[in-house]
Amino acid sequence: MQVTVLGGGLVGVTTAWYLLDAGHEVTLVDRATELAAEASHANGAMLHASHTEPWNTPRAIGQLLRWIGREDSPLLLRPSEIPRMARWGLGFLRYSQAHHHARNTQVNARLATYSLRLMRELEAQVPLDFTQSHEGILKIFHTPEALETAKADTALMAEVGVRHETLDAAGLATREPALADIRESLSGGIFYPDDASGDARLFCQRLGQIAVQRGLELRLGETIQQLHCARGRLTEVETDRSRLKADAFVLATGAEAPQLAKQLGIRLPIRPVKGYSATLDVSDLEGAPRLPIIDDGRKVVITRLGDQLRIAGTAEFTGYDTTVRPRRVAAVIRQGLANFPRLAAQIDPAEADQWACLRPMSMDGPPILGESGVPGCYLNTGAGHLGWTFAAGAGRVVADLIDGKTPTIALEGLTLGRYA
Repeated sequence: MQVTVLGGGLVGVTTAWYLLDAGHEVTLVDRATELAAEASHANGAMLHASHTEPWNTPRAIGQLLRWIGREDSPLLLRPSEIPRMARWGLGFLRYSQAHHHARNTQVNARLATYSLRLMRELEAQVPLDFTQSHEGILKIFHTPEALETAKADTALMAEVGVRHETLDAAGLATREPALADIRESLSGGIFYPDDASGDARLFCQRLGQIAVQRGLELRLGETIQQLHCARGRLTEVETDRSRLKADAFVLATGAEAPQLAKQLGIRLPIRPVKGYSATLDVSDLEGAPRLPIIDDGRKVVITRLGDQLRIAGTAEFTGYDTTVRPRRVAAVIRQGLANFPRLAAQIDPAEADQWACLRPMSMDGPPILGESGVPGCYLNTGAGHLGWTFAAGAGRVVADLIDGKTPTIALEGLTLGRYA
């Protein structure tokens, strides 16, 4: 079968990989001139089944409303965006109810644990170096209330296989000595031993290179313009350079997916949510953490990548604006380094590499995978802040469906049909 994958980020590359592995002829198209040039370029670098709770918790909704228009807030809703996201926003609010949130946390955790297992298998099969680490991830909390809430969410994840260990402040400082300076301000934390980290861009580009060696046709710098159907089936994609025919197409264009799907009469309940990251050189500096850390209260993640430290965070509802705003990046750096005062004293934030990207966020939290309702068109989008975590699992699920196989995991809560 000839399959064309639209999108050269993590989910597109992993889908193409598993399709190739199943024996299909695969073409991958992306508008950028290199793989992982957009949302997969400089993300939080974490592969975490531990952080799969959807963002639309009742707590987050209240915070979002309080922080409307505040440039220094971790959750920012720009007033100009409110009219454009009204329908999606109502769904976002509806799915923030406790029973919806609990169910979708487990849906995400089920896919995440499957995906992390596939990643370990892939690393064993293919020689890939992407600064990966398998030492687990720490989640830290500054108030007893936040810790208790996290314990409840973690209990839901544990039901689908997410292992964890609860630690007090002393245990956190023992596990990660870089936290010793703020030990008195910590209420405790949770350690997730099966989580991992790594440079998503390196992974994507190096897996793509090996895929090309195995037969992938890579068409970069080619912008998708129009999707063409014949007798109700998607049969051809028109780009600014060519027309591509295939037996099946995978829509893996992230935040842009709803705009392309609209051409086929498909409504995808996905909105772009901007996130920022900063990458700092910490070679030979004292006080840098060894383990990846999630600071849930400050809405940032901190990941060591060799001699670099990646700090990422914030959720900004600002439409399709990809502008890197230095003030927002500075806030991310400040919040991340607040946990490491010795390190912060040695760093000049102005020297950080700054990045911003648009995450494709579904209105209920889980990604949208599989059949689109239009024959010939399959979906792999809506992963939100979990694109790196879900990449292998989501790619394998969609490849299996195209190949006529039953996926290894249940698809309940992961398909477009859940909105019917």
